[in-house]
Amino acid sequence: MDTLTDSEVLEALKDVIDPELGYNIVDLGLIYGVTIANGQVDIVMTMTTPGCPATNYIESGTYERLLRIQGVKDAHVDVVWTPPWDPSMMSPDAKAYFGFA
Repeated sequence: MDTLTDSEVLEALKDVIDPELGYNIVDLGLIYGVTIANGQVDIVMTMTTPGCPATNYIESGTYERLLRIQGVKDAHVDVVWTPPWDPSMMSPDAKAYFGFA
């Protein structure tokens, strides 16, 4: 039986795009944690700001994308505000894209 990995989950979540920034949530550094157990995937994530108007859109998009991963039976997305996001959390590619590199 194949076992789902954190890397596979993160790769799938690159399909979720922050509509305001036009970039995926993984490379933006919004994903703080992935837990996988018995077909359940739990995500801890944040937004770029606590008042982000796209919070519900991104949260539901993350949940829906998780459920489309083969082997995922259920998912939970927990949006947290600590630690607060900052641009240093972005991947090198995202930093280059936004001119932070």
